[in-house]
Formats: sequence, structure tokens, C-alpha cells
Amino acid sequence: MGIKFDYSNSFIKEHEYKNMEQIVKTAHTMLHNRTAQGSEFTGWLDLSLHFDKEEYQRLLMKSEEIRNNADYLIVIGIGGSYLGARAVIEALNHSFYNLIEDDKRTSPRVIFAGNNISGKYLSDLFEVVKDKEVYVNVISKSGTTTEPAIAFRFFKKFMEEKYGKEKARERIIATTDKSRGSLKELAKINGYETFVIPDDIGGRYSVLTPVGLLPIAVSGINTDEILKGAFEAEKIYSNSNLFDNECYMYSASRQILNRKGKDIEILTNYEPSLSFISEWWKQLYGESEGKDKKGIYPASVNFTTDLHSMGQWIQDGKRNIFETNLIIKDLDKDLTIESDDMDLDKLNYLSGKTVSYVNEKAFKGTLQAHVQGDVPNLIIELDKLDEYNMGNLIYFFEKACAISGYIQGINPFDQPGVEMYKKNMFKLLGKPE
Repeated sequence: MGIKFDYSNSFIKEHEYKNMEQIVKTAHTMLHNRTAQGSEFTGWLDLSLHFDKEEYQRLLMKSEEIRNNADYLIVIGIGGSYLGARAVIEALNHSFYNLIEDDKRTSPRVIFAGNNISGKYLSDLFEVVKDKEVYVNVISKSGTTTEPAIAFRFFKKFMEEKYGKEKARERIIATTDKSRGSLKELAKINGYETFVIPDDIGGRYSVLTPVGLLPIAVSGINTDEILKGAFEAEKIYSNSNLFDNECYMYSASRQILNRKGKDIEILTNYEPSLSFISEWWKQLYGESEGKDKKGIYPASVNFTTDLHSMGQWIQDGKRNIFETNLIIKDLDKDLTIESDDMDLDKLNYLSGKTVSYVNEKAFKGTLQAHVQGDVPNLIIELDKLDEYNMGNLIYFFEKACAISGYIQGINPFDQPGVEMYKKNMFKLLGKPE
């Protein structure tokens, strides 16, 4: 079980990897010895060693309470406070998880808010949940980030009017700083149950903390197995030798291609349920690497859907791109194509074949075409789309991102550019100094 990394279609030669060996080893040492910039935010690196098991058991108990008493869980957060949880929930649950009828559900619907500034979105959401049983999980380190703070102000009022202040406090959970910040103070005043965002783990690396684990557990996913996959990945990808570490081979491949002018990485998938994995990945790499006028631009496409839109650009457009294909070897559900007497759609040649078989050939055909079109291709293959492999993949991407950042000579754990839009927005809104 685990991840297989294939660079055979990357146009990268063996000596190019050889030239990266010492650079990668240096990045590994900087990361593990915590001697480089941003080292104060590397708690995710060896999370298994300081994982709060008591808090985790309390989290599982709370998730069970929500599962038994809610029609909806509203998760309020932005960026890393929601993308990881949403990615895992959509990847591992039913493709139409929130549309399953009430009498067939075993878990609440999970809806995300506070990730935009849209009055229409919030108004529509209140129309949907006004007559339903609701819990709210507000996620913010500070409690003052504009988007979730606006959403929570409305939902706090909604919950108190619906349930009364005393009952509302039992249905609002705050995931926030351990000891400080506006949300922590608000939770203390109102008596909300709280879970901790660790000081040494930044938002985009926080999916394996209560930030992601509570919503994921509420949706019915086995978080024990996710953590098992991630914790075992800590060991699997701890080898400083480039050629013995597939995670590091991915980091090195990205940087070799970037040095050849490939400054856009397109993450492709062939399963619709992986689309939010791409969104989480884009934040992880975009916010980590895009600084000091450096960085590989992270983009994504969903195949085969986007082959009928973006496929032309990828095949024949500017050659400053490379693709990383996220492939699932075995899926737990499939359909077999049957023969049809009239065969007007000309599909009888596929009779007896599964849809997954056709999808696999679409991937291989696309891979051949894009390589022929001079697009380097990398492949990350998972045996299965399950909890263990998802935990492994999350850690794989996180560590590869950190190593890649250090190879570039940037701090992969800060995000100074994000503050500029906030500064301008606050000035335009007339926010007091």
C-alpha cells in the first residue's frame, strides 16, 4: 500500500537527479533539524510524536454527538481552515454525499461557509437550514479574519434565536488558538467547546489537526485510518537519500523542470471526487512557494471533463507547463458496459468492459498525446482511494512542498503577500487603526 511516483515521462535524465542529491539532502537536514526559516511552523512534520490523544478522543465524542443530533454541520473557515476537510470529505464519501435522502443518511450534511464574502450565499444557506437541526464549527486562529468572522456573526445570531443562548452554546464549537485571540475569548465568554489549532502548524498544513479532523469525522470517515496513513508516511518519507524517497523525487522533479522554464504545474485527476484535493493542493503550493518573485504556479484540471476545454491548450499551447497526474489504481465502485442491439452510439466494441477500464485508457492515451506534445508528465499513483492512502497522500504533498520550498531558497511556511489585499480592503472600508 502507499504511493508510487513515476517520472519516466518527465524528460528528466538520471544525471539531473544526481545533481540534485546534495541540494535535497541539505533541504532535508534544514527541515528536520529545524534550522531554516519557518521552522517554528513544522509541527506537522512529526505530528505523531506530540499528537494530543486526549483531545482527539474528546473530538471523536463530539463528532458522534453531532452525528446523532444534527441534520447539518456548518463549517465556518477560509483557506486551510476549510479546504483540507472539504477535500477529504468529497474524496472519500459518496459523490453526492449532501444529496442523499434523510432516511438513508448516517451522518449530517456538511456545508462550508465563511470562505467568501457573499450575502447571497449566506442568505440562501439560511433558507436551507432554518427548519433543520444545526451545529456550527467555527475555525479561526485569531477570530478576526474577515470572511469567517462575518459568517460567524450571522450564524451566532441565528443559533441563539433558534435554540436560545443556553442551547446554542452546546451546538457551537470553536477550533482556535489554545490561549489567545478574539475567538478564544468569545468561546470562553459563551462557554463553547473548543479544540486547538497548534501554534506550530500553519493553516494550510492543518488538515490532520482538529481543523480538519472534526468535520471529517462528523461526515462518517474513519479518521483513525487517516492518521495511521499519515503517521506511517512520516517514517516512509524520512530517508534523506533522494533516490530512496519518492516524496523527495517529486520535489526534485518539480524543481528540475522549473529550472528548465516549466513554471506552471497542472495537477490532473481522472475522478470527479478528487477535484477538491486539487483545490487544497493549489493553496498548499501556491501560498507556500509564491514569494520573492519565485514559485511554480499551481493549476489543476479535471479529466476527462477538461480535455474538452483545456485539453487543446495543454496539447498545443505555450510549453511552459508540466503535468502531475494523480491516479487511483482501484476504486470500490464501477459499472460494466452492456451490449445494445441497435448500437446507434457505436459503443458495442466496449461491451463487457468497465467504465474504469475506459477511463484508464483515456488516461494512458492522454499521457501519450501530451508527452508527444512535449509536456513533461509525472505520475502519483495511489493503490486505493481510502482513508489510509489519503493520510499518506496528505503527508506526501505537505513534505514535498516543504522540501521544494527550501530548494528554491524561500520560506515555505509564511504568506506575507496575503496581507496586502487585507490592508487595502480595510482602508477602503474605513476600519479604525
